[in-house]
Amino acid sequence: MKKYIVALALLFTLSSQAFAQTEPPYGMNELQAYSIFYENFRTGSYEMARQYGRWIIENKPQSIEGNPQFSLSRQFERMITVYTELSKQATDPSISSAYIDTALTIYADAFETFSEEEIDYYQWHLNRGRFYQENQESIENGLSKAYEDYERAYELNPEKLSQAADGYYIQVLLSSYVNNEERDKALEMIETVKPYASPALTQNMNQVQNDLFSDPEERVGFLESRLEDNPEDTEVMAELVDLYEDTGRRDQAIELARELYEMEQSFSSARRLADFAVADGRSQDAINYLNEAFELTDDTDAKKNIKLEIAEIYQNNDNLRAARRSAREAISLDNDWGQPYVRMAQIYAAAVSSCTSGRQIEREDRPVYWLVLDYLDRARSVDSSTASTVNRLYSTYEPVMPTSEDKFFAGWESGDSFEIDSSLRECYGWIDETTTVR
Repeated sequence: MKKYIVALALLFTLSSQAFAQTEPPYGMNELQAYSIFYENFRTGSYEMARQYGRWIIENKPQSIEGNPQFSLSRQFERMITVYTELSKQATDPSISSAYIDTALTIYADAFETFSEEEIDYYQWHLNRGRFYQENQESIENGLSKAYEDYERAYELNPEKLSQAADGYYIQVLLSSYVNNEERDKALEMIETVKPYASPALTQNMNQVQNDLFSDPEERVGFLESRLEDNPEDTEVMAELVDLYEDTGRRDQAIELARELYEMEQSFSSARRLADFAVADGRSQDAINYLNEAFELTDDTDAKKNIKLEIAEIYQNNDNLRAARRSAREAISLDNDWGQPYVRMAQIYAAAVSSCTSGRQIEREDRPVYWLVLDYLDRARSVDSSTASTVNRLYSTYEPVMPTSEDKFFAGWESGDSFEIDSSLRECYGWIDETTTVR
């Protein structure tokens, strides 16, 4: 308790001492006292400098005889530095806080003492803002007060503040506006400093705008304005394509996607047009764009997925030979991936459906399902993630395999090799694969 009372007394003393000494100490004249103050300040002897500098900011001499370069405002700056450094050296938090409070008192007195013609208010507000921010833990509402000074500096010289510290202080203010949902202030600031912004600040402001425009309709307008400023911004174009589609403007989405593709023939731009073509049932366009996307990437996963997708498109259009070719290419890219084997099984099952169109399935059709099951077995053996799909398809195809009666009358013995080709029917000639009688 006694220590606490002493600390409070010291706090009061230090806070008031800045303006308690009206004459130079120890009967010295002004030049002598100033010289000792400056020398101790220069060498970092801040406690001694404090003792000799207090009278300067109390009496506020505009000049000192014998020192034609004397500047009163410069001494205010030095005394702020003195108390700042003493606060860092103090081991008692209450004493450190007292020094910080005194430095702030000198800042306030400077604004009362000097006009805007005598000191650079912009720089002083910026410096005090930094002081508040650096010492926010020791100052009540320190961060809010820092923002207030940064705002005042911005009002005084937005161009200069936007260039200070590579736009750091503008970023700090914008972050504050976003956190406090002050969107109009943020947007107004962005428009004001945009002509002066560095690449880093521009990137930050774009991100702030991204955060502010989360509503799809508003974001469309925002991105359209950005595209007007930079018609070749492919990232903005890509996002607009997605937003147009999400907001029901599909024709605009497709048109912009084509512009993007013409401007930048990349994997993503070709892939995007392929998706539109698939959705619109334009199969050949989809295949063309997918093949281009395949050539525009080195990513094996992307490549194998493209080949599998092309196989599905071909199958859906009854081009089973082309479908098989694409499925085999997917397997060659990753023979431990089960999905292409599943696709092969479905292609051969589709071959039976095609051959039996308009008629009942007969004994000569059923052996193809042995081959179908072969591919399902391969899928499950190399890739356990396909087990559920394989089991479901098994339950569909197993019942239509040749029956025991079919095998008896045809002389098919279990375990024998069996050719799936034109010897069954002409329509199976393109398959030309070997299976095993089950």
